[in-house]
Amino acid sequence: MLPTIEWRGDHVVMIDQRRLPGEEIYLECRTAEDVAVAIEKMIIRGAPAIGVAAAFGVALGLSRVQNAAAAPDEFERVSARLHGTRPTARNLFWALERMRTAFERYRRLPLGELKAGLIREALDIEREDAEINRTIGRFGADLINDGDAVLTHCNAGGLATAAYGTAVGVIRSAFEQGKKIRVFADETRPFLQGARLTAWELEKLGIPYFVITDNMAGWLMKKGEIALAVVGADRIARNGDTANKIGTYSVAVLAKENAIPFYVAAPLSTFDFSLATGDAIPIEERSPLEVKEINGKLITPPGARVRNPAFDVTPASYIAAIITEKGIVRPPYEESLKALR
Repeated sequence: MLPTIEWRGDHVVMIDQRRLPGEEIYLECRTAEDVAVAIEKMIIRGAPAIGVAAAFGVALGLSRVQNAAAAPDEFERVSARLHGTRPTARNLFWALERMRTAFERYRRLPLGELKAGLIREALDIEREDAEINRTIGRFGADLINDGDAVLTHCNAGGLATAAYGTAVGVIRSAFEQGKKIRVFADETRPFLQGARLTAWELEKLGIPYFVITDNMAGWLMKKGEIALAVVGADRIARNGDTANKIGTYSVAVLAKENAIPFYVAAPLSTFDFSLATGDAIPIEERSPLEVKEINGKLITPPGARVRNPAFDVTPASYIAAIITEKGIVRPPYEESLKALR
C-alpha cells in the first residue's frame, strides 16, 4: 500500500483521496496553507490522518520562518489556520496541542534546532500512529471469528490514518492471521468513502468484500449474513458516545436490533475526555453540493434544499466494545475509559 501522507524534506506529499479509485494522484503541499486546504477539501481525510497532516502543516509553516523573533507569531497563525479547518475530528486538535508542547520545548533554542525539533515531533506522530494502529488491529482481531462476515461503514483503513488503519486494521489483522473472512463495505453517501476508498484498500489487500448501499445493511443483518460491525471514530466522549461518519448511528441501531455486536476502533488520540457526553461534540455541516451532485452531475432539482451533516453520534449504549491501543474496553465506559487516561 502506498503511504497516505509523507514528509519529503521540505514539503509534504499526500494521495488525493477525492480521485480514488479511478486515479492515484499525489499532491505536493509546500506551505501550511496547502495542508489546510487539503484538509478542508478532503484531499486527506480520516481523523488520525488529519492529525498527522496538521502536525506536518505546523512543521512546514515554521520551516519557512527566517527570523527567530517571528517564530511565535507564525506558530500562532499557522496553528489557528489549521485549527479552523474541520471541527469534529479530535485528532486534529490533539496533534496541534502536541505540536504546541513541542514548540514551547524548543522555542528558546536556535531557530534551526526549533525547526528540526518540530519536524521530529511531526514524524513521531506519524510513526506512532502507524504502530498504534497495528496494536489496535491485533487486539480487535480477537473479536472476529474464522468465517465471519464483517460490516464496516465509511473508510477507517490506511487512507484514514498514517498507515494500516483502525477499523479496517482490525479486519486486516484478522485476515493476516489466516481467518477466512469477508467484508461488507457500506458505500457511505454522500462522499462514498466505503465504495471508493474501503473497497480500493480491500482490493489491494486481497480481502474478499462486497460493496453495499447504505440502506442494505439492515436486511443483510436480518438474514444472518453479517456477524459483526466495526467502525472507526472521529471523536469519543468520556462516557463512550462516539462521533463517526454520518450513517454510523443507523448501523449501530440496526446491529442492536439484530443482536449483532457493534464495535468501535480508535486510538486514544481520538478520545475527548473534556466532554461528558456526545451531545457536546461539534458536528460539521458540509456543502449541499456533496449531496446534490455525483461526479459533478446534478442528481436533485437545482433548487432542492439539502442538509449535509458529515457526522452523527452513536450513544455508548449501542457500542459493545471500543478497541484501543491499550486493549478492548467495555461498558460501563465512564469507568473503563477512566483507566486509559
